[in-house]
Amino acid sequence: MKYAFTAALALACAAAHAQTQVKIYGVMDAGLVSEHGGPAGSRTALSSGVASGSRLGFKGTEDLGGGLSANFVLESGINIDTGTSGQGGLTFGRQSYVGLTGAFGSLSAGRQLSPYYKTLRDVADPFADGLAGQAMNIIAGNRRMDNAVVYATPKLAGWSAEMAYGAGEVAGDSSRKRVFSGALSYAPGPLAVVLAHHRREDPLLVDHVSNSLLAVRYTVGAVTAHAAYVRTRGLAGADSHDALLGLCYTAGPHRVAVSAIQHEDSTAARRDARQFAIGYLYALSRRSDLYTAYGHINNDNGATFKVGNATDDGTGNAAFNLGFRHWF
Repeated sequence: MKYAFTAALALACAAAHAQTQVKIYGVMDAGLVSEHGGPAGSRTALSSGVASGSRLGFKGTEDLGGGLSANFVLESGINIDTGTSGQGGLTFGRQSYVGLTGAFGSLSAGRQLSPYYKTLRDVADPFADGLAGQAMNIIAGNRRMDNAVVYATPKLAGWSAEMAYGAGEVAGDSSRKRVFSGALSYAPGPLAVVLAHHRREDPLLVDHVSNSLLAVRYTVGAVTAHAAYVRTRGLAGADSHDALLGLCYTAGPHRVAVSAIQHEDSTAARRDARQFAIGYLYALSRRSDLYTAYGHINNDNGATFKVGNATDDGTGNAAFNLGFRHWF
């Protein structure tokens, strides 16, 4: 009887294992960053997360039957140059959410990437939010949303949509700090066109900041072209707009990315800016690469845009990167 019970328990565990999958994954990225044009002078440092933010993550799915599955993600940012936690020391500051996926699409709740940010990273930016050429040096990124509920539709004839609501959770006024973000996508093949919008209510003022983004990506052979236009409504009329053009060329292990961004300030101050960037990546394997990049910003009339990377905001208007990245 004892052996029969042990065998039954083993079979039950095997069945549960077949239905539930948990994966440990991550990115380790370290590089040399040389920055110039800052108010305190030039700076050279070994940085973590230059091309991609270094991270350690856990994600899992469970088959609930009938085409429905449960899933979760816990993802922690890591500064591998010092061994400290990223995102201001948050334990799982990159992402932490739980959700359901089925024929209806997907529904998730927690700290998550905004649909607007994913459009900027995946469609508009040839540098994919990394290296000295990243679009977020100039264009608002709106990376993450706390207290967020996100719904994504299934893809139908190339069309899909994603909508997110982040509760402000301010006592006495539920409208303070709340966030709305969404994206409507058409991507039938080598062409992707996405219209995204992000709105954040101010925590103190009866006002809000919003960003509207139209992004286009088109691939022909080894070349991918990127274009984007962003309209920003700032607090108290601090409006602006941005335009981006970029190209990626991939041949075997070689990848070259270039981009140009024009920022136009609509206020009387006219604090305009222009960014030019070039990057090169060499794939050592499917999961490891070497990279180098250079970005430069021309600021007008006291504009203070800086050249950063996937983790750091930067200190000056020019930067050079050289480093190594590994996925696991």
